[in-house]
Amino acid sequence: MEIYEFGQRLIREAGDFIRLRMKKDFRIDAKLNPNDLVTDVDRETETYIYDRILERYPDHRIIGEEGHGTDIEDTEGVLWIVDPIDGTLNFVHQLQNFAVSIGVYVDGRPHCGMILDVMNDHLYHAKAGEGAFKDDIRLAPLEDTDLAHSLVSLNSNWVVREGIGQAFTKVVREARSTRSYGSAALDMAFTATGIVSATLFYRLHPWDYSAGMIIISEVGGRTTNLLGEEIDVLKKDSILAGNQAIHGELVGYFDSDASFIESHRRTHGEK
Repeated sequence: MEIYEFGQRLIREAGDFIRLRMKKDFRIDAKLNPNDLVTDVDRETETYIYDRILERYPDHRIIGEEGHGTDIEDTEGVLWIVDPIDGTLNFVHQLQNFAVSIGVYVDGRPHCGMILDVMNDHLYHAKAGEGAFKDDIRLAPLEDTDLAHSLVSLNSNWVVREGIGQAFTKVVREARSTRSYGSAALDMAFTATGIVSATLFYRLHPWDYSAGMIIISEVGGRTTNLLGEEIDVLKKDSILAGNQAIHGELVGYFDSDASFIESHRRTHGEK
C-alpha cells in the first residue's frame, strides 16, 4: 500500500481510537503554561499512530507533538509529522472542534497531508501534484479575494500582545470579519476549502502546519511566515496561509511594521 493510502486509513483509525477513548475518563495536564494542555488521549493516540507507522515502514522517521522524534534535525528520507490532537483546549472543554494532523515529507519535499476533523469525521487530504479533497470530493482551486471582502482566521490573543498587536489590529480593522476555530489544522483545512480566505498565526510548531501547507498548496494557495518568508518544516514559525491575492496583501501589514519585525526576529530568529 502506498504511503498516501496508508496514511488516510491510519488517520481514520486514529479518529476511531479517539472517539472510543473519549468514553472513558482521561487525565489532563499542563505543559509550559496553564493553557497549554495535554491529555492521556493525546499521548495514547500519538503512540498508536507511531507504532502503526513503524510496523508498516520501519525505516521511516516520525516527529510527534507529544515527544516522538525530538532528536530529528534533518528531513532526509521519509518523515512523518504528527499532531495526535490539534486543538486540545477544544477537546477538553467542548469535546469537538479538534483534529488529527499528519504531514509526510520525502527528502524535505511535500508528499501528502491529511487532517481529520474527528467529531465530524471529515478528512481533508492531498498528495503533492494530485489535488486536494474533502473526503472523496475534490476541492476547487481557491479564488482570489481582498481583505476588505474576506473572512480571516486569527487568534485574538495576538491582537493584545505588545510589539505585535498593532499589525494584527490593522488586519482585524480592515477585514470583513475574523474567526477563530481553536485548531490550527482545522483553520488551515478551512482555508483550503475557502470557508475563510486566510489564516494567520504568530507561532506554530511543525506538527500544527505541516499537513495544512500541503493541502493549501494543492488548491493554489500559498503558505509562508507572516513576513513572507519560506517555512522550514522542522522549525517553529509564524504562519500566513491563504489564496494568492490575500496572502500578498496581508504580508504587507507585517513586513512594513518595524516593531513587528523586531519582535518576530526575537521570537523566531533570522532566516
